[in-house]
Formats: sequence, C-alpha cells, structure tokens
Amino acid sequence: MKSCPKDHFSFSMSSGAANVVEPQICLKNKLVLGMTLNNVGSGINIVVINGKTGEVVKTGNFNMYNGDVEELIDFLLSIEQGSAVLMASFDDPATKLNHEARELIGALGSSASRSLAFRDNWVFVGGKGIKTSFEKHLKYNKLNDKYDGWPAMIELEGCIPKYQD
Repeated sequence: MKSCPKDHFSFSMSSGAANVVEPQICLKNKLVLGMTLNNVGSGINIVVINGKTGEVVKTGNFNMYNGDVEELIDFLLSIEQGSAVLMASFDDPATKLNHEARELIGALGSSASRSLAFRDNWVFVGGKGIKTSFEKHLKYNKLNDKYDGWPAMIELEGCIPKYQD
C-alpha cells in the first residue's frame, strides 16, 4: 500500500468484478470491508471513518437493484462533519439511485454520482469537510466489457488528508 505523510491515512480499494468478485476496502494496511469480514454485498458498499483519527465509524451495504434507496439516504444523512467516506460498487450501483441520493453522494465530492448507471463499476473517496477526493468510474458497455457484459474491476489507492477544523 502507498506510503503517506504523517497527517494522512493510506487507503487501497477495488470495485467488484462482474457479480462474482466482491469489492475490498483497506485503510492503513488493514482490511475494513470485504468478503472475509462478511460486510460486503451487491450495490454500493461504504466505509465511514473519523477524519481526525482514521478509525472506522461504520460500514454499510446498499443494494441498488432491488433494495430500498431510503436506507442509503438515511445512512448518507447520518454522516458527520469531518468524516471521510469510501465507496465501492459491486454488481449494480445505480438502478434505484434517485436524485436525492445522487446529490448527497455528490455533496461528499463525487462527480460521477450523477451519471452512475446500471452495472457501472465505481470507486470513490471523499467526505464531509474533507477537501480531497478520489474517484474512478467505468461505464457498463455490453459489447466491450471485459467479463461478458460486466466492466473490469477498478483499483484505487492514495492518501486521505486528516480533517482539519
């Protein structure tokens, strides 16, 4: 994993691959979201961390194909100022996303949230009051996708600056 300055937290993450390989999110060289922790699923997978300490505050998984978008909205509204947020897609991150959910994700620093669509692959790091964001978005294209109608896995790593009041 990337070496970061003292006032930053390192992260490494990957989206899911097709509907077979689950996403993973690592923080400070430790797995915090993944299949072996049994805290990952189809849709949008989220880790919220305290922006000052780097400790995990909560995780969530929201099925955006046949789940309830209101659960995602409630989760997003509960994120406190100074929190960093890491999100990774698996299977379908967008079918149930409505305008409110897209805007809430956009307010965390995502530029792709407004254009996420069926089966897109996406990873994002941002937050409330966190000035730096990272994002990769790979559009679903049935004719050119790597895994027979599914986009390739996306990987992302970097350094999240500690939250400054």
